[in-house]
Amino acid sequence: MAPATLSFNESSDLTDFVINQGHGVKGLSEVGLKALPKQYIHPREERIDEADILPQASIPVIDMSKWDDAEVSKSICDAAENWGFFQVVNHCVPLEVLDRVKAATHRFFGLSAEEKKKYSKELSPSNNVRFGTSFNTQAEKALEWKDYLSLFYVSDDEASALWPTACKDEVLEYMKSSEVLIKQLLQVLMKGLNVREIDETKEKILMGSLRTNLNYYPICPNPELTVGVGRHSDVSTLTVLLQDDIGGLYVRANDGESWIHVPPINGSLVINIGDALQILSNGKYRSVEHCVIANGSKNRISVPIFVNPRPHEIICPLPEVLANGQKPVYKQVLYSDYVKHFFRKAHDGKKTVDFAKLSN
Repeated sequence: MAPATLSFNESSDLTDFVINQGHGVKGLSEVGLKALPKQYIHPREERIDEADILPQASIPVIDMSKWDDAEVSKSICDAAENWGFFQVVNHCVPLEVLDRVKAATHRFFGLSAEEKKKYSKELSPSNNVRFGTSFNTQAEKALEWKDYLSLFYVSDDEASALWPTACKDEVLEYMKSSEVLIKQLLQVLMKGLNVREIDETKEKILMGSLRTNLNYYPICPNPELTVGVGRHSDVSTLTVLLQDDIGGLYVRANDGESWIHVPPINGSLVINIGDALQILSNGKYRSVEHCVIANGSKNRISVPIFVNPRPHEIICPLPEVLANGQKPVYKQVLYSDYVKHFFRKAHDGKKTVDFAKLSN
């Protein structure tokens, strides 16, 4: 446990405590700070206040029990085109699997700083296992109020050997249990692009690699001054997100200015379109900017599965999408180059996708 009271007179003291010692913002939250350190204060335009939120709006909620029914398929494709986000209920992922991975997330973040630090960039046994804080502490002008554990799936054997014992079995179970849902969604979305069959080549481009994050957003002394996660769109094909019951995820509304809260629905999963699918669909399906606010009274967790192309795949508009004479909006991009571009800068809304745009 972090000590009961600490003061951070110098920026280097805070960096040492949060990053070098492995306490993260969870440690900061637990030392009894009365005010948010200046490193976490975001400019007004990067924060959300009540005036920015559309109170009556909500993203679609889709019942997946008859996922291949024509009406349900249409709802999924419409949501991907018009919202970029939707929630699914009556999916095939057992609710006890979701409960177990939430419990495992709390268990991992309940470990001592020394234990968690074993998975930091400097000490982790693998680049595929990473404990960290914020998003990119080198590039950000203001830090995000979040700790995370990122787990890139290579094989069951590697996961068993190198992932933290506190959560590895539950995360693997969650990933494997979600595979049917992911394939159902991609099958429907591909049909909407005139792709009749997802063959082995397409499967590698659409879902060739998986990464799961365990996200922890601790109680914040001045939540109105910071963000849990800044504005961004995901670089994935699809993201499958498990929220707890706290809330705090906001999605950009179609007016490009307002925000819509994504309320937790017990047993649901939030699905969002990533940049890779926006590029593959030539812009028909939209990845949408989203962010997470900080909370002043409760600790929040979330567990996204990022469904990605394999790193060495080339992504560009699918031939089936361009078969009707549509002009490509995006060039051919090596997926690993796209991901590197995303991770080397601070969160900046939807700007990453410009990296793949053809110049007019």
